Amino acid sequence: MMRPISPLAPTATIRYLAVRLAAGLLLTMATFAVPAFAGTAHLPLATDLATHAADATRRGEPLVVLVSLPNCGYCETVRKSYLGPQAAAGEIAVRELDMTADTPLRDTDGTMTTARAWARAHQVRVAPTVLFLDRDGKQAAAPLRGLQPDFYGAYLEQALGQARAAIAASR
Repeated sequence: MMRPISPLAPTATIRYLAVRLAAGLLLTMATFAVPAFAGTAHLPLATDLATHAADATRRGEPLVVLVSLPNCGYCETVRKSYLGPQAAAGEIAVRELDMTADTPLRDTDGTMTTARAWARAHQVRVAPTVLFLDRDGKQAAAPLRGLQPDFYGAYLEQALGQARAAIAASR
């Protein structure tokens, strides 16, 4: 004897397939929509500030330097939520340095130093600190110290605007 087909069976099957298809599409879109720097542990490292700053200035941009600490959650937020996406989009020239590291660093005047010594010389005592430097390594805008989560994006855009204006005025 044949079982009667429920009138709801085709609708349930269609719904099930639609949900699976939507989930697959969302997963695919999420995979390809992630900015290049969003998944990275760090931004490009600062190794030669003279070269980095000159390259940024040629583009009419300040050199943005994220001074960070290892395992710093606030640094990670600034890196992944603000600076990384803008760097991936080509909107800013950014480098990162660890304020506790003894990694070699060429300063804008050509002298060799370390990331730790450079951070101390620039009176960076809080992580994260974001600096906006001109071609000579001078501050083109006031640094952003710490993380003010409610308005950080606005503070960053304001500082970038000031730094870009200072770079344009010095050309």
